Amino acid sequence: MPLLDPDLWTGKVFTGEWVDTGSTSEAVEPATGKVLGTVGRAGAEQLAASAEAAAMAGERWAATPYQERAAVLRRAADLLEEHRDEIGRWVQREAGKVAAATQLELALSVEELREAAALPSQPWGHLLPTTRPGRTSIARRVPVGVVAVIAPWNFPLNLAMRSVAPALATGNAVVLKPASETAVCCGVTIARLLTEAGLPPGVLHVLPGPGGELGTAVADDPHIGMISFTGSTPVGQELNEAAGRRTKRMVAELGGNNAFVVLDDVDVEKAAAAAAYGAFTHQGQVCMATGRVLVAAAVAAEFTDRLAAIAQGMSVGDPLDDVDLGPVINRSQAEHIDDVVRRTVEAGAEVRAGGGRDGLFIRPTVLAGVTPDMPAYAEEIFGPVAPVTTFDSDDEAVRLANGTPYGLVAGVHSGSVRRARAVGDRLRAGMVHVNDQTVNDEVVAPFGGVGDSGAGRFGSFTNLDAFTTWQWVTVHEEQVVPPSASA
Repeated sequence: MPLLDPDLWTGKVFTGEWVDTGSTSEAVEPATGKVLGTVGRAGAEQLAASAEAAAMAGERWAATPYQERAAVLRRAADLLEEHRDEIGRWVQREAGKVAAATQLELALSVEELREAAALPSQPWGHLLPTTRPGRTSIARRVPVGVVAVIAPWNFPLNLAMRSVAPALATGNAVVLKPASETAVCCGVTIARLLTEAGLPPGVLHVLPGPGGELGTAVADDPHIGMISFTGSTPVGQELNEAAGRRTKRMVAELGGNNAFVVLDDVDVEKAAAAAAYGAFTHQGQVCMATGRVLVAAAVAAEFTDRLAAIAQGMSVGDPLDDVDLGPVINRSQAEHIDDVVRRTVEAGAEVRAGGGRDGLFIRPTVLAGVTPDMPAYAEEIFGPVAPVTTFDSDDEAVRLANGTPYGLVAGVHSGSVRRARAVGDRLRAGMVHVNDQTVNDEVVAPFGGVGDSGAGRFGSFTNLDAFTTWQWVTVHEEQVVPPSASA
């Protein structure tokens, strides 16, 4: 039987078993508009019931021997590998992802599970010195309890798994809200993988549904101890404000308007190829996408010519075909991208490649003569658009790169590593890549931004801090009566 057999999940949500909530939505293929399936939808009432059930199941899961928790995650990784073609087909069709980007997402998701499987056997505390004779003083990590994971549609499986897997590994229960656009390749897939891997019922709940209603419910629910959110800055800020009223922990990766700095001593051909990858991968629908291409004036003409030539040579179409770019995720996103490009051209920028769209298919677009007051420079586009802005000095490049409330990732290209490092060290970003482009991800690295790009970090060696909290425990050899009580 296929792992994602629709007979199991059609019209249902997952609460340890597949249940009918009486509300559904359609999974739609953006490339064709075809309905791929029907998923269940949850509201605030279902979320409250799931959070309470997860809290109870989570207590038993936290007490499960560490090697058993690790084994579940390893089996899930093996199952993902075994069903790679089936899952990949859903990712391609539901998320509109071309083959190369799909394979990258699957590989990262497998790595997330395997890295998380190493967490349960890590040291879980410290023996502390104490001033009290006969007392043992311990600082130990304990699970947060119930972790709510709110996942996006652009890399749906990977960006959910990077929180679901370590949260489970460290003894938490999870309530996963997948994006409505990718509820199958994210939510259904994760539920099926972990169920087949032996995760006990009730430890994981998967609840697609309206973002506003469920986001508010997640922030307010007393059983949920932590929120892991990946999405837009405005939504993340609203959710963080709501969660803050309950002093609830939140780790968030939000928007980015990432700078790619090209100094005047580069190999222009290599720098243009890197910029194209950073700006156009997965139709630019990547948090790490190159949003601003900052180029030294001395090489700007040659660089822009080469970048435009790359863009003009890229193919756009159905991701099931052999193309470079697929569709953007939905009409709203396509209209947003089109609007930003149009307003930027009206403000004086020049279209050097692309600039048009056919429904959800947008040609890779290069804009020259972009200045900091133009929309394509100031706004996060989240589409296949490369706005080129020039500078005259390294100091100006740093000022331009840092002139944004975002701070997720930056890239610097130079013929001199020392010079590139000097510029990179001055950039305000959570991640900086020297002589590389902005789209980089490895599960062992701390991933996250500063400013309006989020708070906290994802990544294997930071996950113990993210998904556990410290508890101080003291143990006396005999019952102790405080001095004041014995007076």
